[in-house]
Amino acid sequence: MIKGLRGFSLGTVMGLIAAALIAVPVALAGTGQPSPWQYEMQTPVSDVALQTQGFHHIVNIVIILIALFVLGLMIYVMWKFNERANPTPSRTTHNTLVEVLWTVIPVLILVVIAIPSFKLLYYQYSYPTPDLTIKATGNQWNWTHAYPDQGNFSFTSVMLNDAERQERIAKGIPAPRLLAVDNEVLVPVDKYVHVLVTATDVIHNWTIPSFGSKVDAVPGRVTATWFHVKQEGIYYGQCSELCGKDHAFMPIGVRVVKEAVFNEWVEAMKARDRRKAREIIDRVALEHAKIAAEREGKPAPVVQAQATGVR
Repeated sequence: MIKGLRGFSLGTVMGLIAAALIAVPVALAGTGQPSPWQYEMQTPVSDVALQTQGFHHIVNIVIILIALFVLGLMIYVMWKFNERANPTPSRTTHNTLVEVLWTVIPVLILVVIAIPSFKLLYYQYSYPTPDLTIKATGNQWNWTHAYPDQGNFSFTSVMLNDAERQERIAKGIPAPRLLAVDNEVLVPVDKYVHVLVTATDVIHNWTIPSFGSKVDAVPGRVTATWFHVKQEGIYYGQCSELCGKDHAFMPIGVRVVKEAVFNEWVEAMKARDRRKAREIIDRVALEHAKIAAEREGKPAPVVQAQATGVR
């Protein structure tokens, strides 16, 4: 194998690696939910998520450069110092300059990574004054969401089964498997939202990837996260802490809507008019579905009742 390597220059090997990377199919990340063959993070829609993804890209560049350097060094050593090319090896065991370099350079790399890392960590925990506060409580195996500064009404979010999903899809409302819930969390667009997170039984985790929010829900303790989203739409997450047999079946759905729509929904929830609240959510969900279809160049969703002439 080593003899075969002699026929390849370092540039040739690097060219083959680059060609292999280019040949990989590009799979773009989705907004608010995963996409088929996705390898990137979900599209960030909050300040924290945007900075988190930027930091992720910086670290990835550093990792790739280090990996390419080490790979190139290994290939060079195998080519230059194999038994045939170098039959009489050196007996050198120490080199002061090399030892200083391989100590100092990694330290400098870690400092370069640490500076944006600490800045991001500080930003995540610098809670701005909230426009809205929500309390999320993890249960086995669903979530309860309360609005303490909006009359303290609450509801439980449970994952839709396949029959319930088909009912929503028949209305023209997307309902992704293992993510769609019966009661979505509504928040107004372009507002600072604080989420107080706790649990009633075991440790859960409240996670919305597009928000950059991921925080443990611990029984007997209250943790917190926050987000500020400027784009309307539906954003899904899941419990990200192993919590029992149905851990994979307790998703979270947060719908970001216009402030007027949010206020209308709040009034319906305060009046315990769940039917009106559902009508509001369905109406805005159809609007969001049409906007998402236009953005992706797809035809707008068709309500099955309209397609068959049923009113």
